[in-house]
Amino acid sequence: MKNKFLWVPFLLLICGSCSQKQVEQQVIHGVEPTIQVSGNHIQVNSVEEARDFYTWTSDRIPMVSAHRGGPYPGFPENAIETFANVLKYTPTIIELDVAMTKDGVLILMHDDKLDRTTTGSGLVSETSYGEIQELFLKDEEGGITDFKVPTFEDALIWSKGKTLLTVDIKKSVPYEKIVEAVRETQSEAHAALITYSFAAAKKLHDMAPELMLSVTIRNLEEMGRLEQSGIPWDRVIAFTGVAERPQEFNKALHDKGVFAILGVLGNLDQSAVTRGDELYASFVQKGTDILATDRPIEAAAAIKTLVPSNSSKSKYFNQ
Repeated sequence: MKNKFLWVPFLLLICGSCSQKQVEQQVIHGVEPTIQVSGNHIQVNSVEEARDFYTWTSDRIPMVSAHRGGPYPGFPENAIETFANVLKYTPTIIELDVAMTKDGVLILMHDDKLDRTTTGSGLVSETSYGEIQELFLKDEEGGITDFKVPTFEDALIWSKGKTLLTVDIKKSVPYEKIVEAVRETQSEAHAALITYSFAAAKKLHDMAPELMLSVTIRNLEEMGRLEQSGIPWDRVIAFTGVAERPQEFNKALHDKGVFAILGVLGNLDQSAVTRGDELYASFVQKGTDILATDRPIEAAAAIKTLVPSNSSKSKYFNQ
């Protein structure tokens, strides 16, 4: 199997204070994931604290959200080991994808098929959880790792006291099962649900009014539609799309107390590769609060200097 530590020298260049031992510390004990992670934790203990954390203030702490958990060479998407790896370098929100197996088990998986990200093949919805347990995850380059497909419950339990999650619910998954898993694991404080329409946001809010929702809001018209939905602004994180929005629009969201998430994954990430990572800082300076990125380590390093030293939000960080 491919050596998952081939990129250690690259990471050590990015994070000189991190030892190779820290980079390689990817230990799981037993069935329940208890991977060792040092520092860079975000800890909220109640839904009230989650709302406070996501409420915009002038001293807010700009952050990254690791798209699909922040895969890098040797660390596959939607793997708990990958989440832990990113947390070694920066506090981050973890965006993950939830699909459902043939026998109704919620697992972390982006694609409808197993082929791209695992050693298996075929549709997730036609494969039992027992069969998926026999597979190994592949990284972005197709290299086979030692890592297994985690369940949604695994991720919810592991993330407590470490990070916040945003949950992308695949079309085959009933909302009821997601809400049930969040409540059964008492994860209401650190699991926000991603929606792609106002109808979906309204349905989820009616079902679980205590939960934070990521809602696509890209312009003033969509701000108005959110208000018409009856969903309170203090339950909302605004995903402003994958193109930079005017600074005035970000301010309009801030006036509502809402964080703006810009999806830099894709074209904007590639622009940063070409033009320099300082591009990430420019997005934050124009009002973006969270960068949803495929390059969380690099983006976080670029915006680190913009973090307020006296932020009221710093009480939620354990670094």
